[in-house]
Amino acid sequence: MQASRLKTAMALAAAAALAVGASGCAKSDREEGGGDAKTGGTFVFAGAGDPKNFDPIFNDDGESFRPIRQMYDTLVQNKPGTAELQGALAESWEHDPDGKVWTFKLRKGVKFHDGTDFNAAAVCFNFDRWFNMKGAAAQSQMIYYSDTFGGFAKNEAEGVGQPVYNKCEAKDDGTAVVTMNQYKGAFPGAFALTALSIASPEALKKYDADAVKQNGDSFEYSAFANEHPVGTGPFKFAGWDKAKGEITLDRNPDYWGEKAKVDKLIIKIIKDENTRKQELKAGTVQGIDFPAPADRKALAGEGFQVLDRPAFNILYLGINQKNPKLKDLRVRQAIAYALNRQQLVQTKGPGGTKVADQFMPDTVLGYAPDVQKYDYNPEKAKQLLKEAGAEKLTLNFFYPTDVSRPYMPNPQEIFTVLANDLKAVGITVNGVARPWNGGYKDDVQQFGKHDLHLLGWTGDYNDPGNFVGTFFGRGKVEFGDQGMTEMFDAITKADATVDEAGKKAAWEQVNRDIATKWLPAVPVWHAPPAIVVTKDVKGLVASPLTDERFNTVSVG
Repeated sequence: MQASRLKTAMALAAAAALAVGASGCAKSDREEGGGDAKTGGTFVFAGAGDPKNFDPIFNDDGESFRPIRQMYDTLVQNKPGTAELQGALAESWEHDPDGKVWTFKLRKGVKFHDGTDFNAAAVCFNFDRWFNMKGAAAQSQMIYYSDTFGGFAKNEAEGVGQPVYNKCEAKDDGTAVVTMNQYKGAFPGAFALTALSIASPEALKKYDADAVKQNGDSFEYSAFANEHPVGTGPFKFAGWDKAKGEITLDRNPDYWGEKAKVDKLIIKIIKDENTRKQELKAGTVQGIDFPAPADRKALAGEGFQVLDRPAFNILYLGINQKNPKLKDLRVRQAIAYALNRQQLVQTKGPGGTKVADQFMPDTVLGYAPDVQKYDYNPEKAKQLLKEAGAEKLTLNFFYPTDVSRPYMPNPQEIFTVLANDLKAVGITVNGVARPWNGGYKDDVQQFGKHDLHLLGWTGDYNDPGNFVGTFFGRGKVEFGDQGMTEMFDAITKADATVDEAGKKAAWEQVNRDIATKWLPAVPVWHAPPAIVVTKDVKGLVASPLTDERFNTVSVG
């Protein structure tokens, strides 16, 4: 299926593949397919924050992707519990020797939720839609697309590059051929990105999906994105009650794969971690994500199923060089030396958390064990600030509220610890708290209002480009690093290296240079996130990528 020199996926810890179960509500009499798992009823899972919308291409965060991946499918997907690739809407795929032409043999008999056919024409419609997207507002919200495919037919947003995508051809109903302008190490793993899910062309057209409007610091999305998302997945959209904070999805009886065992899935948005825990205990929800590190042992002792995922992620402190003082490498290094990350791990991290010294886990190709380390050294930090003439530095430190992330279970507590470290070396810190999908991400990623910020990433596939390339492969408002062309060129070269040994060496050098020459951010930690369900839940497979699918869940 794939040549060995282009492999991007690998299995992760077997512990993540353990199946767990989930408690449930009322049950119907419907039974299907053999086995002992009960079917019917409603599964209620507590989300940790509001989704932005339900159009995959305009999203890049886990709270949006949680409902999206229940409603849509990608061409390929990760085998449950691992980072290994397997067929989804495409049963098989292959590439030419240069890794530029990808041929997908598609699954037959698949229908979108609106009853229209999934076929090669639909695949190409989606790829062409992304490439031909018009308007700076829409393009600016296609973060995954820009990180993967570089640019558009006509670039209108800031910071996008030259397009990797060339064309898509429907050879017949069952064969789609996607041609790239260059080899990129992201593929085939990137074809599993939730952002690149395949939507119904008819629904996209009917509900004006490309209409994205920017009003000041906010964005408005289409009726498709908010009210009529249509994919091929095991659940169909039934409603988003924003007042109640509930997203309701109904079972798709015509799903091509393993049909959902419950009749209804409700994602109940509970932004406060303690409230999520209390509702779990009360039985009003049957599953929660990202419990507080201190609660995991207690929940397990009370009979809940607590499953730790491997730490395939990174939390970082972003530094915005839009501030002239932060353009000085010595100031950025001073910030790194000022942070007592080991103490943060010990006091605020889940069990198994490790201090990060680069922007990807050590299981990813290109991890360099000999990078420059920034061990806690406040005196060194003060010295560097003095040398740079930045002894009276004042910084606006943004952090999110109303959310918990797999790499950041307690944003306010993390902010407080790091802010105190910075204050201890003479930096004045102004904390700025903003709601996750109600200002924070746009303030940081679109408008660059911050000096420092907390953000992170859970890997989508096992390739250095999905970590380092995503963060630093092009200039971003988030880092104010548009002038760091040497870094962009080095990453582009590493990502285009086909030979496995050469690729490894190139990425190792990129990681060394990020630490010593560029330092656009400070890696903080790798933290294993947990997912918790009641003891009666069955069939939930925890993913190291936080890529859980709920069609396998039964209740009761």
